[in-house]
Formats: sequence, C-alpha cells, structure tokens
Amino acid sequence: MAFPELLDRVGGLGRFQLLQTVALVTPILWVTTQNMLENFSAAVPRHRCWVSLLDNSTAQASVPGDFGPDVLLAISVPPGPDQQPLQCRRFRQPQWQLAEPNTTATNWSDADTEPCEDGWVYDNSTFMSTIVTTWDLVCDSQALRPMAQSIYLAGILVGAAVCGHASDRFGRRKVLTWSYFLVAVSGTTAAFIPTFPLYCLFRFLVASAVAGIMMNTASLLMEWTSSQARPLMMTLNALGFSFGQVLTGSVAYGVRRWRMLQLAVSAPFFLYFVYSWWLPESARWLLTVGKMDQGLRELQRVAAINRKKAEGDSLTMEVLRSAIQEEPSGDQTRTGLGTLLRIPGLRFRTFISMLCWFAFGFTFYGLALDLQALGSNIFLLQALIGIVDLPVKTGSLLLLSRLGRRLCQASSLVLPGLCILANTLVPHEMVVLRSSLAVLGLGSLGAAFTCVTIFSSELFPTVLRMTAVGLGQVAARAGAILGPLVRLLGIYGSWLPLLVYGAVPVLSGVAALFLPETKNLPLPDTIQDIQKQSVKKAAQDTAGSSVLRSTRL
Repeated sequence: MAFPELLDRVGGLGRFQLLQTVALVTPILWVTTQNMLENFSAAVPRHRCWVSLLDNSTAQASVPGDFGPDVLLAISVPPGPDQQPLQCRRFRQPQWQLAEPNTTATNWSDADTEPCEDGWVYDNSTFMSTIVTTWDLVCDSQALRPMAQSIYLAGILVGAAVCGHASDRFGRRKVLTWSYFLVAVSGTTAAFIPTFPLYCLFRFLVASAVAGIMMNTASLLMEWTSSQARPLMMTLNALGFSFGQVLTGSVAYGVRRWRMLQLAVSAPFFLYFVYSWWLPESARWLLTVGKMDQGLRELQRVAAINRKKAEGDSLTMEVLRSAIQEEPSGDQTRTGLGTLLRIPGLRFRTFISMLCWFAFGFTFYGLALDLQALGSNIFLLQALIGIVDLPVKTGSLLLLSRLGRRLCQASSLVLPGLCILANTLVPHEMVVLRSSLAVLGLGSLGAAFTCVTIFSSELFPTVLRMTAVGLGQVAARAGAILGPLVRLLGIYGSWLPLLVYGAVPVLSGVAALFLPETKNLPLPDTIQDIQKQSVKKAAQDTAGSSVLRSTRL
C-alpha cells in the first residue's frame, strides 16, 4: 500500500503529531502510577500485636508501679532475632520478671506466646494507611498482599489479549477511549471499596484497561508518524513511563493514605476520556479494513491541523483508490491469531517477539517491583528508577537510528543479563560494585522496552499489528507474574535466582538476532507486504553474493 505517500502529503511529522504526542503520552505518566501504585498503597509498615497494657487506656491505669512504654512492651511482646518486637506473637500473660533491670527474655518458649488475637498496632510514621493496615494483610494473611499484585498483573495479561484483538476489529481510538473510561471508573471505585476481594476485582479491571491504553497509544503514535520519525515517537512514549516513575514517587510522598492515593492517580483519566473523543482514528487502519470514507475524512482533518489544507482538499476517493494499489480483500481483513500462527514467517516473528517481551517483564518485575526490599526510602528509590531510565531511553533513540532495530534489541537484553550474571560472582561485601551492576542492568532493561515496542510494531502488518502486540503484552505480563516467584529458589542458594534472571534475557537477546531488520522500512499493511519485503531481502542477498563472486574473478 502507498499509505506512507499519503501521510507525507498531509504531514508525517507536524503540528498534529506534536499535539497527538502530548495528548497520548500525558496519560502514560499516570498509567505508570497505576502499575507501581502498590509499592506504596500496599506497603507493609512495622507492626506488633495489640496488647492491653499498652493500647488500652483502662488497663494502663491499673498497672502497678511506674513503668514506661518500653518496659510494658518488653513484658507483653517477645523480641525477635533483630531485638525488635515480634510482629506476629505476644505473651499470653505479662512477663513481669522482665521488668527487672538487666533481665533479658531468654527463658520463654512458643508455649508462652499466642498469635495476635486482638489485632495489630501499626507504625504510621511513613504511611497513614495502606491496604495492609486496612485489612490486616500480615502474619497468617501476608500472602494476600502479593496475591493482590499478581491479580493486577493478571489483569494486564487478560487486557492485552482482549484489547489487541478488539483494536484490530473495532479501531485503535475507540478502544483507547473506553480504556480511559474503565480506568477512571474502576480506579475511583477501588478507592472506596470496603472489602479486600472487591478491591482486587476493581484493580483487575483497572489493569485490563491499562493494557489497552499502553497498546493503543503506541499504535496510534506509530501509524500517524512517518517511518523516519517513528523511533522518536516511540522513545517519547517510553520516556512517559520514566517520568511516570518520578511522578509516582512524588505523588505517593505527598499522599500517605492509600484511598486518597488511589483516587489521586485515577481521577485524571476522566479528563483523558473526555478529550480522547477529539483524537482521530488511525487512517492507516481505516483504509486497511476498507473504511475509505472515514479514512479520507481523517486524512483531510490532519492535513488541516498541519496547515496543509490544500493538499488535504486535493485528496479524493479516486486519489485514495489509485494510491492504494493493494487494498486487502475481505478475507484479509478478517485475519486474526490463527493467521499469525499458521504462516511460517509470521509464526517465527511472533515467537521471537513474544520471547523478547517475556524476558523484559520477567526480569524487570522480578528484580525491581518490591522496593521495600531495596531500601528504606522507597519514595526516593521510585524516583531514581525513572531518573536513571531517562538517559538510557534517550540514548536508545540514537542507537536505533544508527545500529538498527535488531542489534539494539539484542544488546539491550544481553547487557542486563550479563550484569545480573556477573552479580552471582561478586561477593556480597562489595556493595558498591553490586549496586552499580544492578543499576546498569535495570537501565538497560529500560532500553529493551523501547526497542521491543518499536521493533514488534514494525514486524507485523497493520491488519495484525495489534493482535501481535497484544500477544507480546501477554508474554510480558506472564513474565511479570512468574518473575517474583523465582525468588523462592533462594532457599537452594542465593545465587540461583540471579542465574535465572540473567540467563533468560541473554538467551532472548541472542534469539532476537534472527529477526529481520526493519530500519527505515515502511510499515507493512498486509501479509503480502511482509512477503514482498522477504523476497526483496532475498534478492538483495543474492545480488550481493554475485558481486562478491564477480570481484574474485
């Protein structure tokens, strides 16, 4: 198809593309806050059992003698390995002998203690409330906290599968608009939910819509931009996630109650839902599925915004029909998942692309999701993740234009894998070196996200692009769900989880070298376009080898 020529006539990088980028990337910042929200809304504060001597004013008045809070705590709650009060046990009866000076709690056993029958007391110095403190997701219920996170990630997985097919069937902009609406309504509702199961349900709905936003934002940016400017647009899209990391830490620092935080990161999507009706549908998709009238109107509208109204007015149905020499037939417009898996060339691209998506989700979420395990100031850590991400993703834009998609994709996966594998050999005492390798590895994964977003969009035709990207998102979220579980291998050796986290991206990066290069190629619109590219590449290779043979003669 000759859509690139049509796009050049109405403007492939002009005022419209600038306005569209601002309108689409701004919600991406807030999408990131949804993804990282439970680092803060589900944070686990320091806690101990509720005890009457400390937490009941009536009982305090009946205490004999003049004992301070520290003494009352010592006789009520046994100490843990770090000499801090145990979080899940308390003494059945006050151990008054421990109130004597120079006496330590060494002669008690589990028989002297009991679970926290009356609840817990939480440290509110960092967070005024979290879902953990609201529903007591500690001790015997502590597994419910990661379950909530896994349910959210599963929602993105399901949303990616559903929204990818829906976008190819009903259009990019329509699915994007309703995804904004679903995040706004479900996220706001989750802020007022009284029970934990309902909270998980509405977070699942938020996640399914978040997948639709991420996928259709990338697709609209790609399909309304010239091939030369596509890396720039996708890098700006990726930078939206980086700034979103900083935004998440900032908003969470200012809002310490989880319900208000949930509301703060969900309410902006009502605004995005309203103005998204202004966004034009992808003209490339409209023409591909045969909606010529609407495609013409969208092209003329973009031409007017780009101050090329004369060129837009010159476009007619006859011009479109003559320009689009290979309009897909009805059978082509009904392509789907079966087509991706049935055609050998597309099947190979799908498998390798999904492997790259899986490696990113598996390694990134496996290592960086639990910020509380990395340090005490999780607000600063959250912001630093985004700050480190910025130069890496900006640099990846330059490399994509010079080295090509294939080599950048491979190196952005192999490098973090090697950094992680190197950490298995570094002693734990060398903290600075281990931290440097970790930062370098996570930064490279940011570049991997940029590369896989651009590369996977260029590998597939328009009639199947969102279905293929949806499969990639499914693979990434499956990796995200499995990634944290790898930490359980630590009981067999502290080096084993790092070995797995490092090996997966290295193997995926090597596999990416077998994909075709798409640098500076027009976006394929039909399966025939893919086949033509393959034939052209084979002809060029044959011509190149002939030149070499002639040179020897």
